[in-house]
Amino acid sequence: MRIAYVINSLEGGGAAFPVPSITGVFREAGHEVAIFALARRDGLAEPPMRAAGLDVFTCTAGLHDHLRASLWLTRTLRAWRPTHLWTSLTRATILGQQAGRRLRVPVASWQHSARLKPGNRLLLRAFRNLSCFWVGDSRYVTEVTRTSLSIPASRLACWPIFCAKPSAPQARPWTPGETIRLGSLGRLHPVKGYAELLHAIARLKTADLPRFELIIAGEGQQRAELEAIIARHGLSDRVRLPGFTARTNEFLTSLHLYLQPSRWEGFCIAAHEAMLAGLPVIGSQVGEMNYSIEDGLTGWHVPPEDPAALAAALHHALQKPDALAGMGTQARELVLSRYGEEIFRKTGFSLLERLERSSPA
Repeated sequence: MRIAYVINSLEGGGAAFPVPSITGVFREAGHEVAIFALARRDGLAEPPMRAAGLDVFTCTAGLHDHLRASLWLTRTLRAWRPTHLWTSLTRATILGQQAGRRLRVPVASWQHSARLKPGNRLLLRAFRNLSCFWVGDSRYVTEVTRTSLSIPASRLACWPIFCAKPSAPQARPWTPGETIRLGSLGRLHPVKGYAELLHAIARLKTADLPRFELIIAGEGQQRAELEAIIARHGLSDRVRLPGFTARTNEFLTSLHLYLQPSRWEGFCIAAHEAMLAGLPVIGSQVGEMNYSIEDGLTGWHVPPEDPAALAAALHHALQKPDALAGMGTQARELVLSRYGEEIFRKTGFSLLERLERSSPA
């Protein structure tokens, strides 16, 4: 097959960063693949794709210029001559479905979102039959896709978007007297719950706790608001916002505890990468974290948008820092057993065989 992988943008994070691993399965199975991005955005996802040897085509139309983007996609795909399309996220899926119909090639569509906007849900439901099958990127998102888009089981599959490799480096255990390093990876956006996290940090009574610091590695529109909260609560000696990092392994292995206080998530790759690095996770009861975090074993659940509950979980974890490494070991074992390389590859191969047998809608 000659597979055109159509994505919303080259923005760092989310569904774009796993593309090299996913397309690696495509190529291992003997198929050609190239990336077609409807927008560049910050472009942080492009270097890993190029480093993986992928060709990347990028539309220069505005984010809301759907007509121009649609014309670009059809024209560019016609020149590249794919035999099949694989789409990701709402805009890329809808425009990809239309291009697939024009070019008479089958379309398979990822779903990554656990919380579709009403308008997007209506559009995806209206065009759901233009995709030969749908793939949820996690157990949680697969169920959301089934119910919200009314996709029958015969046209729905689950392929967790995370490939856990046993070679991934591990964090060092905390040692007595050492500052406990708390961290999170993500864009600075309200959906990630970082304002609630800072309010939780401000609630902690530090006199009875070991010394700790919080590092949030990411960039985004909420920076000014988060900096204002840090200043208002006098947290500058305990909280740092160093900006985006491409060195995620180095960042995660420098931590002792990972925090994911999101308001909602689908799979949440960052939290699972942290678990693979041997870190316990305090995470919201949203998305795939509902299944991956086992309270008291691999981390702790907290309700989303609840600074008081988050502060209580942090206080509990910080009182027993010598227990964090053991929980992190269990977290690593869990993700390797559920999302390991062999499972990832076998699932991908089976879906490619299914795609190869498909006919255009």
